[in-house]
Amino acid sequence: MSPTPVHFYIYYRIAPAHAADARTALEGVMLALEQRFAVSGRLLCAQNDADLWMEVYERVAESAPFEAAMNKLLAETRFASWLAPSSQRRTERFVAMTASAT
Repeated sequence: MSPTPVHFYIYYRIAPAHAADARTALEGVMLALEQRFAVSGRLLCAQNDADLWMEVYERVAESAPFEAAMNKLLAETRFASWLAPSSQRRTERFVAMTASAT
């Protein structure tokens, strides 16, 4: 378990022709993650670019098992094949800032 919850921000460009399939797959992945880790994911797109997607998973207590499960679930779908050419999923992990010891 992580000492502090981790917030995942994952972004990528989706191929427009595969957006419906990708969204359906992600809904299944998000549901499975929510059932296992009690973390509700959100799927967003850029305000002026519907092909730029972002998944947000906040307050993940078990970050390593969560990320491993997410990657396994995505590998079981055709998700990587639905990304736009030369795009890849980029994962950023954030934690709350803590007060510095003085």
